[in-house]
Amino acid sequence: MNPVELCAAALVVINVVLVARRSVWNYPVALAAVAIYGWVFAGARLYSDALLQGFFFAANLYGWRNWARSRATAGEVMVERLSDGARTGWVLAGLVATLLWGTLMHRFTDASYPWWDAGLAITSVIAQWLQARRAIESWWLWIAVDCGSMPLYLAKGLWVTAALYALLLAIAAAGLIEWSRARGRQHMVPA
Repeated sequence: MNPVELCAAALVVINVVLVARRSVWNYPVALAAVAIYGWVFAGARLYSDALLQGFFFAANLYGWRNWARSRATAGEVMVERLSDGARTGWVLAGLVATLLWGTLMHRFTDASYPWWDAGLAITSVIAQWLQARRAIESWWLWIAVDCGSMPLYLAKGLWVTAALYALLLAIAAAGLIEWSRARGRQHMVPA
């Protein structure tokens, strides 16, 4: 068992539990986790995932600011919901980006599973962005990423990371439930 991968996995679990609880303190933990995972994925030649960690680092800095502002304004991190048009736009953008990124990884690198990895990476980018914006739809995307990541990491021999994604799937389901409840409470508060 790779102790570096194990450390990164532990940090991710702590991070996602804090996200599910809508705690702003998830962000410092996330920054450490993505830095370590960038190194792990580069070593496994999962280049889309490795590059994704750089995006996650920047998105977590943005999310930290956005969540802190929401908490300062409303007293808690408010949960948002996308419009139907926004959801459609994100799906279409994700499909186009996956095709483009998968093509680049396939043609110009020795990436393992370039299309599969690209699809998970792009979906993760969208989920992370929506999470930073406090959109409940991010949890549905994280559930899809978790389901698709487990077999990929098993195929690459990243056993700890595959197990991590099984645990993340359970936490994502709990996060979706918690955020749905919080969204419902927000709408019950009189204006």
